[in-house]
Order: sequence, then structure tokens, then C-alpha cells
Amino acid sequence: MTQALPIRFQEHLQLTNVGIQPSNISFNTLTMESDKFICIREKSTEAAQVVIIDMADPTNPIRRPISGDSAIMNPASKVIALKAQKTLQIFNIEMKTKIKAHTMDQEITFWKWISSNKLALVTENAVFHWSMDGDAQPTKMFDRHSSLNGSQIINYRTDLKQNWLLLIGISAQQNRVVGFMQLYSVERKASQPIDGHAAAFTQFKMEGNPEESTLFCFAVRNAQGGKLHIIEVGQPATGNQPFTKKNVDVFFPAEAQNDFPVAMQVSEKHGVIYLITKYGYVHLYDIENGTCIFMNRISGDTIFVTAPHEATNGIIGVNRKGQVLSVSVDEENIIPYISNVLQNSDLALRMATRNNLAGAEELFVRKFNTLFQGGQYSEAAKVAANAPKGILRTPQTIQKFQQVSAQPGQTSPLLQYFGILLDQSQLNKFESLELCRPVLSQGRKNLLEKWLKDDKLECSEELGDLVKQTDPTLALSVYLRANVPNKVIQCFAETSQFQKIVLYAKKVGYTPDYIFLLRNVMRVNPDQGLAFAQMLVQDDEPMADVSQIVDIFLESNLIQQCTAFLLDALKNNRPTEGPLQTRLLEMNLVSAPQVADAILGNQMFTHYDRAHIAQLCEKAGLLQRALEHYTDMYDIKRAVVHTHLLNSEWLVNFFGSLSVEDSLECLKAMLTANLRQNLQIVVQIATKYHEQLSTNALIDVFESFKSFEGLFYFLGSIVNFSQEPEVHFKYIQAACKTGQIKEVERICRESNCYSPERVKNFLKEAKLTDQLPLIIVCDRFDFVHDLVLYLYRNNLQKYIEIYVQKVNPSRLPVVIGGLLDVDCAEDVIKQLILVVRGQFSTDELVEEVEKRNRLKLLQSWLESRVHEGVTEPATHNAIAKIYIDANNNPERFLKENQHYDSKVVGKYCEKRDPHLACIAYERGHCDRELINVCNDNSLFKNEARYLVQRRDPELWAEVLQETNQYRRQLIDQVVQTALSETQDPEDISVTVKAFMTADLPNELIELLEKIVLDNSAFSDHRNLQNLLILTAIKADHTRVMDYITRLDNYDAPDIANIAISSQLYEEAFAIFKKFDVNTSAIQVLIEHITNLDRAYEFAERCNESAVWSQLAKAQLQQSLVKEAIDSYIKADDPTAYIDVVQTASQTGQWEDLVRYLVMARKKARESYVESELVYAYAKTNRLADLEEFIAAPNHADIQKIGDRCFDEGMFEPAKLLYNNVSNFARLAITLVHLKEFQGAVESARKANSTRTWKEVCFACVDNEQFRLAQNCGLHIVVHADELEDLINYYQDRGHFAELINLLEAALGLERAHMGMFTELAILYSKYKTEKMREHLELFWSRVNIPKVLRAAEQAHLWAELVFLYDKYEEYDNAVLTMMNHPTEAWRESHFKDVVTKVANIELYYKAIQFYLDYKPMLLNDLLVVLSPRMDHTRAVNFFSKMDHLKLVKGYLRSVQNLNNKAINEALNSLLIQEEDYTGLRTSIDAFDHFDTISLAQSLEKHELIEFRRIAAYLYKSNNRWKQSVQLCKKDKLYRDAMEYAAESKTSDIAEELLAWFLEEGNHDCFAACLFHCYDQLNPDVILELAWRHNIMDFAMPYLINVMREYVGKVNKLEEAETKRKEEIDTTENKPMMNMIGEPQLMITAGPGVIAPGYTNAAGYTNNIGYAPQAGGMPSYQGYGV
Repeated sequence: MTQALPIRFQEHLQLTNVGIQPSNISFNTLTMESDKFICIREKSTEAAQVVIIDMADPTNPIRRPISGDSAIMNPASKVIALKAQKTLQIFNIEMKTKIKAHTMDQEITFWKWISSNKLALVTENAVFHWSMDGDAQPTKMFDRHSSLNGSQIINYRTDLKQNWLLLIGISAQQNRVVGFMQLYSVERKASQPIDGHAAAFTQFKMEGNPEESTLFCFAVRNAQGGKLHIIEVGQPATGNQPFTKKNVDVFFPAEAQNDFPVAMQVSEKHGVIYLITKYGYVHLYDIENGTCIFMNRISGDTIFVTAPHEATNGIIGVNRKGQVLSVSVDEENIIPYISNVLQNSDLALRMATRNNLAGAEELFVRKFNTLFQGGQYSEAAKVAANAPKGILRTPQTIQKFQQVSAQPGQTSPLLQYFGILLDQSQLNKFESLELCRPVLSQGRKNLLEKWLKDDKLECSEELGDLVKQTDPTLALSVYLRANVPNKVIQCFAETSQFQKIVLYAKKVGYTPDYIFLLRNVMRVNPDQGLAFAQMLVQDDEPMADVSQIVDIFLESNLIQQCTAFLLDALKNNRPTEGPLQTRLLEMNLVSAPQVADAILGNQMFTHYDRAHIAQLCEKAGLLQRALEHYTDMYDIKRAVVHTHLLNSEWLVNFFGSLSVEDSLECLKAMLTANLRQNLQIVVQIATKYHEQLSTNALIDVFESFKSFEGLFYFLGSIVNFSQEPEVHFKYIQAACKTGQIKEVERICRESNCYSPERVKNFLKEAKLTDQLPLIIVCDRFDFVHDLVLYLYRNNLQKYIEIYVQKVNPSRLPVVIGGLLDVDCAEDVIKQLILVVRGQFSTDELVEEVEKRNRLKLLQSWLESRVHEGVTEPATHNAIAKIYIDANNNPERFLKENQHYDSKVVGKYCEKRDPHLACIAYERGHCDRELINVCNDNSLFKNEARYLVQRRDPELWAEVLQETNQYRRQLIDQVVQTALSETQDPEDISVTVKAFMTADLPNELIELLEKIVLDNSAFSDHRNLQNLLILTAIKADHTRVMDYITRLDNYDAPDIANIAISSQLYEEAFAIFKKFDVNTSAIQVLIEHITNLDRAYEFAERCNESAVWSQLAKAQLQQSLVKEAIDSYIKADDPTAYIDVVQTASQTGQWEDLVRYLVMARKKARESYVESELVYAYAKTNRLADLEEFIAAPNHADIQKIGDRCFDEGMFEPAKLLYNNVSNFARLAITLVHLKEFQGAVESARKANSTRTWKEVCFACVDNEQFRLAQNCGLHIVVHADELEDLINYYQDRGHFAELINLLEAALGLERAHMGMFTELAILYSKYKTEKMREHLELFWSRVNIPKVLRAAEQAHLWAELVFLYDKYEEYDNAVLTMMNHPTEAWRESHFKDVVTKVANIELYYKAIQFYLDYKPMLLNDLLVVLSPRMDHTRAVNFFSKMDHLKLVKGYLRSVQNLNNKAINEALNSLLIQEEDYTGLRTSIDAFDHFDTISLAQSLEKHELIEFRRIAAYLYKSNNRWKQSVQLCKKDKLYRDAMEYAAESKTSDIAEELLAWFLEEGNHDCFAACLFHCYDQLNPDVILELAWRHNIMDFAMPYLINVMREYVGKVNKLEEAETKRKEEIDTTENKPMMNMIGEPQLMITAGPGVIAPGYTNAAGYTNNIGYAPQAGGMPSYQGYGV
């Protein structure tokens, strides 16, 4: 069977399957810093983006629109580093934040993450490290060595501590890729150049070294071959032996001559170096000795990026096809592979030991036995201890060491073995037991404690039982480590650590008998029992029945402990715990009511029997608790009246739990039982719950008991918060009943909720001695008139004075009105007014008096106030009204007085005298009122004057509205009177603006003519003249020209522009002409009047350059090119050269354009002008002028003009121009168009551009200039991207031979590439098939095999197709092709070589069928070749079905060593058919895997005795002894029968055979059978048979031998008994050995240790170990103790 490979090969992902374009899979666009992320930069026509593939979720790539030169992902987290030219940025993708940024001074050629927080940056001259921590800037590490100049940097590596740095680059030299490396030491600050392609650092711990060594591994491929170097860098650590340098050859196959290493990774776990080459080969090397473990090709494409694969400790990489591949060590197969395939047992042992790998068990066992048998016990102990998977750490190994006695002066082998184990690892169960027995027997418990602390022993129940006899506490530690819950809990209980039992049981999920444990604890310590019980119920699900625990407490009458336990157990207050809650409260209410009260007060429980507990509470005197639990109203009323026994606060709160009806019943009961005692608490309850019980119901309760005191206190507590009118009224009423007058005053003053009318009437009826509450109510709610009437009629005038003097003086006007209504004397009223002294509103007083036509009553008082200097408007308003009514010179008063209110007085005057109203309104600027009164009374002249003087735009806008029916009369008065009277310019300005705003142009013209044309003071005013003309433009065009002529002081340009916008072009032209603005004038003629003739005449008359320029521009726009150019020349103006050139180009007037450009070039040496002049020369075919111009210094863009000439087919000018600028590329194309092919080739050579070569080549092909075309083609085919276009061009025109000649000539070029060889092969397949095989044999490694495969298949070139399939390693297709086309493609040796490499095993069976059909005599040779991988069972079944087994007998013989059932049975069947019993017996003995019973049954009836004998043999082999013996007896095979009976070891079969011999009378066989079956026979049976059949002579030799054996056994027993007694006597008489001088037992030092002070054979002193057996010591289970 084929040995399994030592590696695991896996394809993780195909990048093209997740949307990555193949063109983006390259070293420059794809990066992989670790096995976590792959980062690809994609460039498309739309935008650049970065694709991040998380290998944990590869089917969902992250795409980000990021542009840059490079992007690399952090090896550990989703952090990306971006580079754009010299700018570096680091972003956190998950947090979407920028971490750091930096701009370098130099371009970065390569960069890489060297750790999770540090980047390496490589520039052309140096290497930098940039840390992500803080604000760190890039730090320069070293300068690049000169050997790396011109190299492409492909990698950068560091060791673990970043003390050693390595830069790797490659370059092409002499047709091969050379590798250069620079190794730099940070400590020494020195560099060393090294030849190498791939390298890596690793940490490796050598056997016997305490510390790891830093190794540097690198591979190189040079002209002499490949080498792998493994060296240690730096000084070895203290105590370390230096690593021996390794140099091993790296094998490269013959077909991989140009292969070289490209990547290297090291697996520190396995100590394996992974080396990847350019051709996709993987090499595995052992790092310790450099041995090559495995080599094979894993990829047909280059793996250009790699990283460590952490999951498998292997290597992961990406090839150019986009496959993400990984290779790792197969731990199950690598050791068998090294042993069986490499035949390197030392490496297998070393690697299995180092990595603890299976597969070398037989080697370890063999080595152990060899060393042990050779007496090398120390080495054997090391092998046993180091064997992987612990295969030798068994009881049998311990037993072997126990059986070896220690040499005098040396440590016993067993102790050496244990010492090695303790040094290296933990002892297993059996080892721990065997070591601890003697240690404990010597009382060396401290050693055991040390080993347990160091975790050197495997704890078990047996070890715990052993230790428990000495130390229960230490045994507890062992049981805990061994996880033996029952023993752990037993130890906890025995050591009184009850609190730990529950914690441990929950931790391990074990459930002991807690009730039993609790009873035991209670008997010893009730307090510990309480803690233990609490722990049992601290979880949601108690570990024991709570009721049973309570019973245990009560059995001992532990009420206090039981209460504490239940409080803790029932803290969750579950409904199912109701009976336990009742039980808890009941026991405490009987024995400790205070405790029960506290429990109930904490309200911990809600599920107990409340009725029962309430009765117990009342009996215990806990009325409060009883009320809390009672639900029957009778019980509640019985208890609640005893308020002196209840807490008042609680009682108040208790009523909150009762219904409204029940609460009122209880309140009535309390008042009925003892009104005086319970009134206060009732008031408190009513106050708190008045909202729920309703205030009215409570009022009724108090009133039913006539308790106004209670009502007063109750309502007093809520009146400040209540808004119910009834409450406030009842409170006022109760306060009056109880004599609380001050409270009545307060509530009347402050409350807003009572009914004023109701309270006023109640207070009138109450006849209080103090009328202040009534005064307050009437004052607040405007009942002053009623109050005055009530007080005046009841002779309480003093309260009227009190009211207006002290309560509210501002109400004096109302009081005066009331007194006037009751005809009070005027003197009293005047006196009252004087007393109050102005603390009231004069307006109100005047209004009250005026309503009663008694205003004159106040004249003296008002005049006195005026004399006092009062400026209050109300006072002066009243005086004004009095003077107006009395006609006491009112006009003078209105004009001179400054304190009256104009609106009030004006309104008062409107009906009496409108002129007085106008005076009043004008004085107060009452605009609207004045306008209204003027309109109503036709006072337009006054209104016009007022408006002009007022200067208010808003007021003007209002009166000039069209809706104003008096507008015309007002305007007439403004024009005729108001404006002629004013001399103020501001008045004029505001008025004009008002007319403009009102959009009254005609009226405005009328107004302005009055001002401007009538020789007024404002006739020369510029703004007014502007306004007049503008208004005329807007309203009356016929007047504009007249105004323009008559007026001179206006803004001409602005007016002209406005006239243009109003289409008054002649008027605008007149203005410009009048003021000599000629440029604007001609612009009007050109743009608006559109008369170029008038414009030309105007320009002739003016003869100004600016005028000519404008005219030229207009002419140019009208396409009058000649006239425009003439005008530009007259203007000497080259500024519009762009427009002139464009227009002239469109009309084709190149001669005129030349004239203009010559003029323009003199004025401005612009590149555009000179370029267009060159083009104009070309268009006019003035080649002499053109050549002269370009030969002289100029600024023309000759290249651009040459392109224009070329595009328009003017090749001669283009030739001159391209030649002038040395643009050989375009010159070559131009010469092609001119049919000058030789010159075109020369120009193309000078241009050296692929595109130029293509164009010249294609032109030569079209003109059948094949020699020149081939010269051009040789420069094209070296570019792979251009090859396809060239081939298609030739093929499309049928020039196949010329194309083949071209490619054949190109194969010898230095830059020949794969595409050329591939395309030539395809052309051969189409047009010259005879040359294809030779071409492929020479260049198969340089062709694109898949592409050529398709071509060969289409051309039916089967032999070539098989050749390509073989080279491309598509062996399956090669085999299929040979079988499908055997005539052309099949060759025996080739077929057998290829068919063994196929991946699809099904092809084996197709090949077999193929050979059966075509080459049956060669079938056995094929089968032998296929046998390593073939399913032999299936093959045998196939041949059996086809009845061709005889044909393949040779194959069956060759593979029978596999011991396959089908093979064995088929071959056995053939041997039976051939009657070859010797061969059959040999086959059966050598190969036992077949159906023996079936074969035996078939042979049992065979006609030949030898085959029947084989049947008996088969029955014997299957322990069918009776059938075997019976068959032998049948064929009289006596010897076989006796042998089989003896082998059966069954006495019945032997005795039965003896009986048969006696029946047959065959006494000789009887005697022979006695010795054959000696061990199975009983002597008594034989003696009986011999006696009965009278054949004692035949049995006598057997009986003599039996007697001798029995005598010998008895003698041996006697000797053993005698020796045992002697040993017992010797032991009893021997004195006990003095142990004081013995050294201590300390097995910690490892193998080969001896006691302190003793010297081993080599002279070394050992510090730790067992003491030597001086004089011999008693043995205890093989130990020397």
C-alpha cells in the first residue's frame, strides 16, 4: 500500500470566485501580511478601490473606495496602512478613524508589517521602522548596502526581538534571477551582504540547552546549484551549547533549470522549514539537522506571497491564478513517512520525541528493549520518559525497573527513571502510586507536598486512599485534584469544614445526603449546623427539603436557629412557601412575639395564612399587626377604636388600605366611642384622605356630630390646597362660629375659590362687629357700590373713610360715584378727595363725575393740581375739556399746553370745532386722525401743508392710494400751494419720492415741470433733471427728445443706458453723440440700430482705434472676414486673434488670415498666433515660407500643427513639421502615407515605440514589404500584449508563412517570452504540423501549455496532445487521449509511466479494459504498475465477472503480500482449479485473510485427499477441532488427527480419539496418541482404558513418565517449604536497621542521581536521590527502602 504523504495540502479560497479580477492578482497589487487578511488593490475605469478579504469570512469581502500605490493589512487586527507616493496613513477600519499619518522625504519601494504595531519602510537608500505607539516618527535603522542597488525588494524579515534585520532583493543577471540579502545587527550596528533568495529567522531550543537559540535560515540558487544554510546568529545564551551550522543541498528537478527559492517560513512547533520555489515546489527540511523531509510540486503557477499559517503551524500563500493554498505537516503521517519512505529512524525518533508525535512506537519500544537488555538503564529510562504519547510509561515498564536490583554505590534504575520523569513532566497514575508508597512509609510527607505543589503527580482515588492513612488533609488535596466527590465530601466532614461541602458539591455537580450530614452537624455544633443549613438553601432550588431541615431544628427546640434559617431560606417569598411562612410566624408569636412583630414589620412574606396569624397577633397584644391582617369589618371596628393603643401615624396610613365606605364607618365609630379622645386622629385621617373620602362626606360627618371645632381644623388643613368653593365657604362659616375673625379676614383676602356673592351675603347677615372681612370681599370682587350703599345706609360712614384711606385708595372714583348716587353733600365729597390726595386714577374720577354731568365740581381741584406742577395728561385733559366747553380761549391753551393727550382732546373737539381738532392732532402728530378730520371737513390745504412738512413716506403712500377718493383734490393743493410755499429741499425730495412710489408718472411730470422748468430754485438740480427725463421715458416717450435737448445737467451715460433698455435707441445715440462718447455711440448703431453702413460712416468720421475695433468685431460676427480684417488692421488691434482665426478657418479665407496673423505677430509673440500662421502657410501650400518660418526662432506649437496637418492629409507639411521637432514616431507614419517605407522604418527605429513599429509593420504588410515588415515585427513580438494583434493582422490577410518566419526569427531574441513560443506552436498546429513535435520537445517549458493543448486538440494532433498533457501534469487527460487514440498516441512505456500519476482512480479500470481489448498479453505488467493505488478487491471482482482470472495470475501472485481477502480467495480458487495443493497450502499459511470456513467446506468434498487434508487444517485453524479430527479420521490421517487433538488442549477430543483408536484396534496409534496428547490426558482415565482393553504394555511407557513427573513435583515442594522456613527464621532473628544515618529521600534531580556524600562510578557527586543499599535492606515491592 502506498505510504500517505507527510503533508496536508488545502485550497482555502479561489480569489476569482469572490469577484477578484485575474489582472489584479500580482505581487504589486496583492498583499498578505498574515493568514488573517488578504488585501487587493483594484483599478477600474470608474474608480480605484481596495478589497479586504477576511479569511475567517472569505465569501464576504470588504470593498472600500481607496486610491493609493499600496495597501497592507495589519497582521492581527482590522487596521490598514495606505501609501500614496510619499504619504503614509494608518486607518482603523472597524472604528473608521485615522490612527497616524506621515510624509516621507523619499519614495518607498517596499514596506511590510514586522509586528502588530510596527511597520518597516524601505526606500532607495535606507530602511526605517515606524511604530504605531503615540506620536512616534519613522526611525532610520540602517542604510542599504550597495549590492542591493538596482534590485527589486521582495521581503524584509526580523527576528523575534528585532535585534537582527534582513532585507531581501532580486535582480535579473545573465538570464537568471540572482538574490541579494543584507543582514544587519542592531546591537553591533553592522551589515553583511549575503547571496540568497529567501530567508527566515526562528527560535529553536536544542536538547540540553536551557534557552532558545536564534537561528537564521536562508536558501540560495546560484550557477553551482541550490543550498540551504542554517546558522545561529549572535552569541549563544548563557548555558547554551552553540548550534552547529548546517549546509544542505536544495534539489531542483531537471525541468526546473530556472527555478529558484521565493519564500521561506519556519514552523517553530514542528521544527520544520518550508521553502517555496518559483515553479511552485515545496521543500520541507528538519531544522535540527537540515534533512530534507519532503519535496513536491503543489502549484503550477508561481506562489508570489506567503505567510505563516497559525492554525496548522504551516505556510499559506497565493499563486497567480488566485488560489489561496496552505501546506502543513500531517502529524499522523510524517513519522511513518520518515521511517518507511526515508528509512531514517534517527530522524523519526528525534522528531517524534521533539514534537510528541505518534508513528514511531515500534522504534521506541525496540530501542528501549535494546538499551534495557544491554544494561544501559539510564539511557533506557530516558527513552521511556521521552517516548511520545507516553507509549512506554506503563506499569510493565515500572515492573521491569523494579525487577532490576541496584548496583552497590549506585542509584537504582527505578529511581533514575522516576527522576527523569519528575524533571520532564507529570507522573501518571501508576507512576505516582509506585513512587508515593515508599515515600509515605518513610514519613517523607514533605516530598509529597512538594510534588503536588509542582503538579508532578497525577492524583487518583487510590493515591488519596494511600495518603489518607497518613494525613487526611493532604489526602483531601489529592481527592480534590483527582475529582473524587464522595471522598472529598467525606474528608470535609471529618475535618469539620462543613461550609465547603456545599460549595464543592455545586462546583462538581455532586449530590450527597445533605439531611444525614446536617443531623450529624447539629449533634456536634448547632451554630455550624445553622450555617450549613443556610448554605443548603441559598440557591433558587434548595439542595434539601426545607421542611425536613425545620424538623431537625425543632427536634432540638432550636427556635432561634430555626428562625434565622427560615428567614434566610424564605427570603425569595415564593407562593409554594406559604406553609413554612405560617409555621415561622406561628412559632415566634407563641414564644417570641417581638420577633414575630419584627418579621411582620419587614413585610418579607405574603403567602402565609393571614386570618390565623391575625388572631394570634390580637391574642399576643399586637393590635396593629392584627388590623393589618383582618379583612372582616366587624373585627376591624372592634380593634380600631382603641386609638390609645395604636401608633397614630400607622393608624392614619392604615385607613389608606380601607374602602371609602369602610373608612367612613370607622371614623363614625371612633367619634361615637370617644369624641374628645379620637377627634384629633379623626381630623388627621380626614385631612390625609379627603380626596378619596370626598370632602363633602367628611363635612357631613363633622356636622352630624356638630363638631365645628373639628370641621374648622379639618378644613383649615386643606383649605390652602383646595379649590372647591364649598370648602372655602364652610371654612369661613366655621371660623365665624368659632370666633376666628383673623382667619376669616385671611381667607377672604387670599382665597380665590369661594363664591363672592354667597360670602358677601353671609357676612352681611352675620353682623360682625368688625366689617373688615366684608370690605375685603367687596373690594376684591368689585362690590364697592353695594358696599358704599350698605355702609352709608347703616350709618357706618367711618368704614367708608377707612376703606378709601387704608384699604384701597384707588377705588375712590367708584366711591365718589356711589356717594353722588345717594346725593351726598358736595363738601363731603370734596373733603374726601382732598383727604385721599391723588392715590387714585384721575381719569376714572373724571369719568365717574363726567357721567353724572358734574365735571365742574372738579375744576378748582384740577387747577390746584396744575398750579402744583402736575404733568399728568389726565389732569390737563380734564382742564382742556372744561375750557373748551366754557370757550375760555381754547386755541391758545391747545397750542401752548404740552401735557394734554392730543388724541383725547382732539376727539373731544371734532364735533365741537374741527379747527381745534386739527390743532390738537397736529400738535400730537396724530396723522390718521388729522387726515380723517380734514377729509370729513374738506380741509385739503391744511392736509397738504401738513403732509409736506411731515415728510412721512408711509403717510404719503396712504393718502396717494387710488382708493382715496380725495386724492385729486389733495394733489392739486400740493402742487399749487404746499410746494410753492416751501424752500426746504428735503420737503421736495420726500414729496417727489412719494409720488414715484405711488406710481403716478403723469402727476409726477406735472410736479417736476413745475419745479424744474419754471425757473424755480431747483431748476438746475441734477437729480430732478434725471428724474424728469426718466419719468418721461417711462410715461411719455414723445417728451424725451425735447428734454434731452433742453436740459444739460443730467447723467448722460446712465440716462442713455436706460433709454436703450426702453428701446429708445435714437435718443440714446443722441445722448452719446452730444456728450462725445463715441464708442458707446457706435455700439448703439451696431447692436441696437444694426446699421453697419452708418457705423462705418461714423467710424470714418471719428477715426478712433476703439471705434474701428468695435466695428471689426461686428463685421467678424457677420462673417465679413475681409472687411473685419481690414478694420482690425486699421485699428492695429490683434487682441481678437482667436475669433479671427476661427472665423477665417470656417470660411476658408486663409490668404486674408495670413495678412492678419503677420500683423498680429508683430504686436504679440503669442504661441497660438505663430502656430496658426504655420497652419495657414500649410493650408495655402506656401511650403517655402513655412520652412523659412520654422527654421527661424518661433513660439509655434509645431507638434500640434503637424498633427493637424497629418489628420487633414497634408502629409508634405506634416513631414517638414515632424522632422523639425524630431517626432520620429509620427514622421514614420507620415512617410508610410507618402509610400516612403524605408524611411518610415528608419524613423520607427529612431522613435523606438511599440505603437510606431506596429503601424509601420502593418503598412508594410499591406504593401507586401515583408522584409521591412519582419524587421518591424521583431520589435513588436517581444511585447506580449502586442503579439496577438500582430498575429491577427497577418492571419487576417493570409500571410501565414511570413508570420511563421517572423516568429521563428524572434525565438532567438534575448527578450523572447512565453507568448511567442506559444503562438508559434499554435501556428505549427494549424499550418505546419510536422514541425510542432520538434518545437514542443525543445520549448515545452516556455509555452503556455493550456493554450497549446486546445490548439493541438482542435488540430487532432494526438501524440503532441499526450506529450503536453504529460508535461502539464494532467495525467488523467493524457491517459484518456492515449486510450481514445491508441494508433497515434499510445506507447507502452509512456502509458505505464503516466497512468500511475493520474488523480482519478477510475482511469485504472478503464486502462484495464483498454488492455483487455487491445493488449491482453501486457495486462499483468500494467496491473503490477497500478497495484500501489488500485482497489484490488474491485479489480478481482472485475476479472472474476469477465472470467479472466487466469489471465492475471501473475498480478495476483505479485500483490498477494497485501493479504487482501479478494486476492487470496481468487488465487486460492485458481490453485484449486489447477489442483496445486502445495501452492494452496503455501498460500493459506502465508496469507490468512480469506473465508476459511467456506474454503474448508468446499475442500472437504474434494476428490483429492491432499485437498481434504487442507480442509482439516483449515478447520483446525478456526478452532473447529472436532470437525478437523473427524475429517482426519475419515481419511485415516492418524498423525494429523493426533496433532490436532493435542493442539486443541481439550481432554474430551483426545479421549474421544483414543476411544476411536481402540475401536479400530489400532493400539500403536493409541500408544503414540498418549504422548502427543500427554498434557490433555488424565492418568486415571488412561489406566482404566488400558486395563479394560488389556493393553497395559502399550500404556506402560506413558504411566512410567507420569509417575516420574509426580515424584519430581513432590520433591520440589518439599525443598521450597524447607527454604521458606529457613528464611522466616533468619528474618525474625535479624535486628532492625538503624535508619538515623540514612540520607533523606529526595527524588527531584533526574536520572542517575545518588545520595549526598556518595560518589558514582564516574567520580561525580550527586546531591539528590535514594541512599545506597549498604549491606542490603529489606525489599518493598522492588524498591530499596
